[in-house]
Amino acid sequence: MYKIIFHVCLFCVLVCSSCHSQQNRTAELTSKYEFRAVWIATVDNIDWPRKGQYNSEEQKRDFIRILDEHKRSNMNAVMVQVRDACDAYYAKGLEPWSEFLTGTQGKFPSPFYDPLDFMIQEAHARNMEFHAWLNLNRATFKRAGSIMPEHISMTKPEWMIQYDGQKVLNFGIPEVRDYIVQVVVEIVKNYDVDGIHFDDYFYPYPVQGQQLNDVETFRKYGTGYRNIEDWRRSNTDILIQQIGEAIKRIKPYVKYGISPFGVWQNYSPIVKVGSKTQAGTTSYQTLYADTRKWIEKGWVDYIVPQVYFERSHPKVPYKVLTDWWSQHTYGRHLYIGHGIYKIKSGWNNVEATSQIRLDRSNANIQGGMFFSSKCLTENYGGVQDSLRASLYHYPAIIPPMKWKDSIAPKPPQRVIALKDNGLNKLVWQPGEKASDGNENVYFAVYRFEKAEKINLYRVDKILYVGRDITFLDYTSERARGYVYAVTSFDRLHNESTPTMVVVNYGDTR
Repeated sequence: MYKIIFHVCLFCVLVCSSCHSQQNRTAELTSKYEFRAVWIATVDNIDWPRKGQYNSEEQKRDFIRILDEHKRSNMNAVMVQVRDACDAYYAKGLEPWSEFLTGTQGKFPSPFYDPLDFMIQEAHARNMEFHAWLNLNRATFKRAGSIMPEHISMTKPEWMIQYDGQKVLNFGIPEVRDYIVQVVVEIVKNYDVDGIHFDDYFYPYPVQGQQLNDVETFRKYGTGYRNIEDWRRSNTDILIQQIGEAIKRIKPYVKYGISPFGVWQNYSPIVKVGSKTQAGTTSYQTLYADTRKWIEKGWVDYIVPQVYFERSHPKVPYKVLTDWWSQHTYGRHLYIGHGIYKIKSGWNNVEATSQIRLDRSNANIQGGMFFSSKCLTENYGGVQDSLRASLYHYPAIIPPMKWKDSIAPKPPQRVIALKDNGLNKLVWQPGEKASDGNENVYFAVYRFEKAEKINLYRVDKILYVGRDITFLDYTSERARGYVYAVTSFDRLHNESTPTMVVVNYGDTR
C-alpha cells in the first residue's frame, strides 16, 4: 500500500511587484496574468454562425467547436458580437432577431433557443469570460436583406442619419442615447455576461462625397458648443458615460470596455499629448470619440486600441503607438487589439508573434485581443500553432481589476489526495463566502517538487485552471513526492491563499 501523508495548511504567499518583475520573462515563460481574448464576429457571418447555417443544433455544435479551439490555445475570454445593426442574438431584449442568425430579420431560431444564454454557459464551462460585443451606431447594414416594419429604423426614422448606403443612429438626440443605454441594460439584467464591449463605430468613418447630415440636430441641441465637432464629441462622451453608470447600478462586477481605432490624436504643436504618428484617421478628429478621456475619467474598465499596424509602418509604427497608450492607462487595463486578419494580405506569422512579445515587454500592457476568430481557427500563417507551441503554451489568469474588487476569496476547503489508477487525484470543496459575499468561482492547481520553493507566479507550475472541484494529475510519477497548492478565484480573478497537500511516497508495493 502506498503510504500517503496528508498535510493540510493555509499560508499567505506575499509577492511584491518587484519580485514579480524578476520572474523569467522569456517569450514562452511569462507572467501568469495576461488577458487573452478573441473577437467572434457575427455581422455578415464573418466568424459565426456560418452563412446559411440556420439550424440551431448546427449553430450550437459550431460554436462549441470554436470555443474548444480557443481553449486549446489557452485563450481566457471571448468577445462575441450580439448586436450587429439594432438587432439581437438573444431573446430577452428590445430588438429583433438578426438576419445573420436566422436568415430573416425577426425570425425566431429553429429549433428555438437563446443563443446568448447558450454561449455564456459554454464559455463559462471552459472558464472563459464572455463579453457581449455590441455595435454602437449601426441601424442597418449595407448588404442586409429586408428590414421588418417593427425595426427601430422603421419605427423611429427621425432617429436615423442616412450615410453611405446605410442608416446610423443619431447620437445627438437624447432619446437615442437613452435607447442605446436601455439596450445594454436589458442584456446586463437578463444575462450572466462578464463584460459589455463596444468596438470603434461611434460617428461613422468618413466616405468621400458623403455628408453627415446632423446639422438640424445640432441647431436644436447644440446650444453652448463652439462648433458641431465639439458637440459630436460631447454626444459620444455622454453616451459612453451613461452606459458605464447604468452597468454599475445593475451589476457592478460587469466589466465595461471599448476597442477604438488605434490612434487617438497625432502629436502636433497643438496636440502635444498625441502619439508621434501620422495617421490620416484619428478617433478624436475623425470619429468624434475622445477615447483617451474615457479611460482618464475612469468611465471604462479597459481599452483595446486597434493597433492594426505593423512594426515597420512608415506613419504609425506599432511600438510607437502601443508605447503611447501604455503611458495613458490611468490605472485602468490596456489590452492591444491585433489585426491578424492581415496575415492573408501581407503580414506574416513573425509580425504577429513579434507584436505579442513587444506587448509583454511593457508592464502597462495586460494582454491582447485578436481579430478575428477564424484567423486563429483557420490557423492563418501558422499563427495558432505558434500560440500553442510557445507564446500561449501555458495558461494565464485574467488580471484582476482592483478598483472593482480587491477582496480575495476564501481558500478551498477539505483538500485531499487520492489514488486513481496509480495517479494522484485531488478533491476539494469550495471555500466559504468572502467578506464581500463573493464565492469561489474557479480554481487553480499548482505542483512543486518537495524541495522546491513555493512560488505561485511560476506559470510552468500551473497544472489546472477551471471550475471543477477535482483534478487528476496525468503527469505524476509513481515514486516521487509532490507538494500541491490549490487556490480559488472569485469572479474578478482575485486569488485566495493556497491550501496545501503534501504527498509522500514510501512503500511502493
